[in-house]
Amino acid sequence: MGDDEIALARAELGWDYPPFVIPEDIRAAWLKAGQRSKAQADDWYARFDSLAADSRAELERRLCGALPARFAKAMDDYIADLVANPQKVATRKASEMALEVINAVIPEMVGGSADLTGSNNTKTKDMGIVSADDFSGGYIHYGVREHGMASAMNGMALHGGFIPYGGTFLVFTDYCRPAIRLSALMKQRVIYVMTHDSIGLGEDGPTHQPVEHLASLRAMPNLNVFRPADVVETAECWKAALEAGETPSILSLTRQGLPQVRLENAGENLSAKGGYILAEASGGTPKAILLATGSEVSLAMDARSDLEAQGIPTRVVSMPCLELFDAQEAAYKADVLGDHLPDVKRVAVEAGITYGWERYVGREGQIIGMTGFGASAPAGDLFKYFGITADAVVEAVKTRL
Repeated sequence: MGDDEIALARAELGWDYPPFVIPEDIRAAWLKAGQRSKAQADDWYARFDSLAADSRAELERRLCGALPARFAKAMDDYIADLVANPQKVATRKASEMALEVINAVIPEMVGGSADLTGSNNTKTKDMGIVSADDFSGGYIHYGVREHGMASAMNGMALHGGFIPYGGTFLVFTDYCRPAIRLSALMKQRVIYVMTHDSIGLGEDGPTHQPVEHLASLRAMPNLNVFRPADVVETAECWKAALEAGETPSILSLTRQGLPQVRLENAGENLSAKGGYILAEASGGTPKAILLATGSEVSLAMDARSDLEAQGIPTRVVSMPCLELFDAQEAAYKADVLGDHLPDVKRVAVEAGITYGWERYVGREGQIIGMTGFGASAPAGDLFKYFGITADAVVEAVKTRL
């Protein structure tokens, strides 16, 4: 407002005090309001001081956002067991499996779903339901209220002492995007479990098939978008999301079952690097590098087998989180992407709009993905119809060599 507008506003409001002057009666009312909850605060601190030392330490841990000491070992042991016992599951189911481990060792987890619990796999077996009469549970049925759910999770995170996560379909992030943006802006650890993440959901068709959502969410500052390839990466992505104390996370998860591609225990969280070499080329020097996320990683592995059989040494790079990969040191990124190999050809494959992959494949590379909306058909038929196949990846490599 300019000086004239300010003068008119003062006249309209009958406000004739000088700038920055607070009238004494208003100041007195403000000071009185500041004391109205003092008795409750004093009572809270008295009860806190009366707690046993271990209970005080546990409450302080939760309020400061630190994870329990036993969390890291529980996850490491769980991942080691997964590697020893490979299985094919949808990553939404893999998320539920990881949550069974996580919720058992992190009591402050508060889960929920926007009326899609059975589809999102967000409720673990020992979770009680929060109701109007009983707040002791750890799971909330939010109803068909994606924005309300995300906003409530922001509130819990801001309060402290809780780690909220909530689920819906990835396509419905459109309904809660303003609240997701506030999670990122306010640096709150809120975890969004977003399932049915591509055309792989099948017959529900283009209204429910997210194609632009991964690219759109990746454009948001301070938001980690995870798209794990199998049960092992899903556990690693959950671990990375929980360890990101000032960054919210999206877990983009499949409806369809995925084969396990991680068959060795790396002894570290490879997904926390954002991208890593999953399978090296024979001889160690690739002529082709395939980049993929989520359900397309196993597709890239199939393409690698075909290319290697044809005498084309091929590396597969799994990239579960582009944001974390971009944050790595330049030397690591250059090594993974083969920047020192002037003749290497790169092909990226992801069942979504291709925006953003150009910076990884370069001008001589190719991106295989979606160029429009999906369709209604069984998942396997859709991947063939839209050309997101191992054969398409093989052909893309061969035409560039």
